[in-house]
Amino acid sequence: MDLGLAGKVAFITGGSDGIGQAAATAMAGEGAKVAIIARTQAKLDSAVAKIKTESGSEDVIGISTDVRDENSVKAAVDAVTQKWGGLDILVNNAGTSSAARLDDMTNEALTEDLQLKVFGAVYCMRNALPHLRKSSAGAVVNTTTPGGKASGAGTQPTSLSRAAGISLTKAWSKEFAPENIRVNTVCVGVLKSGQHRVRWEAMNAKDASYSLDDHWKSVGANVPMGRIGEAREAGEAIAFLCSERASYITGASLNVDGGTSPVV
Repeated sequence: MDLGLAGKVAFITGGSDGIGQAAATAMAGEGAKVAIIARTQAKLDSAVAKIKTESGSEDVIGISTDVRDENSVKAAVDAVTQKWGGLDILVNNAGTSSAARLDDMTNEALTEDLQLKVFGAVYCMRNALPHLRKSSAGAVVNTTTPGGKASGAGTQPTSLSRAAGISLTKAWSKEFAPENIRVNTVCVGVLKSGQHRVRWEAMNAKDASYSLDDHWKSVGANVPMGRIGEAREAGEAIAFLCSERASYITGASLNVDGGTSPVV
């Protein structure tokens, strides 16, 4: 299926790994011009090379940016729009998992989580908005989690910041629908990621017989579909929501979680 993304310009935060990199690969493969955003330039350079190889596109760049700093975000948006003349797609994907019970959650952890996931998304949207307004079909996808809809014990601050992301999605979808800017969220469940690899490495250091495959099986055991997800599966869902094929979808949340979420 041709998604109608050829020539579109995409700005993807958290793009050096996992879901962000997968979304960038899917969009670049469809002919979009893609800028991936993250803090570490070396990781970005490696991701750019991988995306180019897998997608067959040369229109991929990586810009070192701290989304917690609005001046840094503005500079990145300016660089992209100066290079390619505009911006059509924003994917707010930057974030890490942070979970604790209230007794254990520090103010510092709460502030850091909100600054990265909520303020970061606001900064990106605010600076991308003038360009999205000029696009014939602007599209925004916020990466959140099912926990933002139905929080479990000990899941804060991530469940809190992701609930805020879902709320922003609905508010923005209504604010900007008259300007043909669509805003949706993908609520992502357990996927193979760098974070899970780090956890496996710690466990493997204690028990060398505990393989990565063992870890994926363990993590995916409670998923109704019986397996852990691939980053590609979330990335391709994001690409679809940003495409012309989803032209009448806005204000929606899509669970990409193998059936884990207790709510639709």
